[in-house]
Amino acid sequence: MQLPHGTVIALVDGKQFALFRNSGNEADPALAAMPAPDLDEHNRAGGAGRDSSSANPTGHQIDEDAHAAAVTAWLNHQVTGQKLEHLVVIASPRTLGEMRRHYHKQLEAALVRELSKNLIGKSGPELLAALQEQ
Repeated sequence: MQLPHGTVIALVDGKQFALFRNSGNEADPALAAMPAPDLDEHNRAGGAGRDSSSANPTGHQIDEDAHAAAVTAWLNHQVTGQKLEHLVVIASPRTLGEMRRHYHKQLEAALVRELSKNLIGKSGPELLAALQEQ
């Protein structure tokens, strides 16, 4: 998989958020860590109100959904503000599902790739390897 220069890779799980940017080129990507932004996670209604065959979401699930919604809101803002042109989202399966509910159409257009896998804490070379194997 080729990553355009400047592509941002967002790593997300229910609690953490990390960012990397391809500082290399398409043929020879090099991921550099970026500072994670402060997020507004006060939206605790992430999963509330949606029909579900399971019991009501627990506080832990609501917190994870709020985190996913906050990350997606930040990413949406970056894309719509033209601060981010190409995006790869790597998230744990449940988090990725929640994030998709909040994607802006411009964010969907900026997506180069999604990977449903929890890779929080992995290094740039490990992330590139995971993207290549899929």
